Amino acid sequence: MLLYILLGVAAVIVLFLVIVAMQPADFRVTRSATIAAAPAAVFDEINDFHRWEAWSPWAKLDPQATNTFEGPSAGKGAMFAWSGNKKVGAGKMTILDSRPAELVRIKLEFLRPFAATNTAEFTFTPERSGTVISWSMTGTKNFMSKAFCLFANMDKMVGGDFEKGLAQIKKIAETKK
Repeated sequence: MLLYILLGVAAVIVLFLVIVAMQPADFRVTRSATIAAAPAAVFDEINDFHRWEAWSPWAKLDPQATNTFEGPSAGKGAMFAWSGNKKVGAGKMTILDSRPAELVRIKLEFLRPFAATNTAEFTFTPERSGTVISWSMTGTKNFMSKAFCLFANMDKMVGGDFEKGLAQIKKIAETKK
């Protein structure tokens, strides 16, 4: 009887491992908002890491976090690193591409609570009523991340924070008009 139980447990574990392995490795989370301000005004809030504390949903989770800046004050090559409590962890962002009022592409390196490297992009599209800003994060999940995502939806986890951040950017940019 014990042998059948052990075989059953082994079969469940193997099945779980196969299911995890079959999950897609690549992910993309995207949120957008329309802001009643010119693309250049919205772009300026993203292109300068010194401005992020005013709108970043993570800045409020640990006001005592240690932040450091390197490189240019804004644009390509600007770097922002943080180290905080377990809610914000530690990591580094580096602007890889910066095209005024069009795009900011960022290399996002998480150090803790887990190591990962992703790409964040902000795009700015002019429209009659202002600017459509889209915030996306893309990356590749390793085996452990795939297993975690079977139980937690990354789009829902991160997407909600993107929505909060975009709402704050909207508030800031529309107030400055």
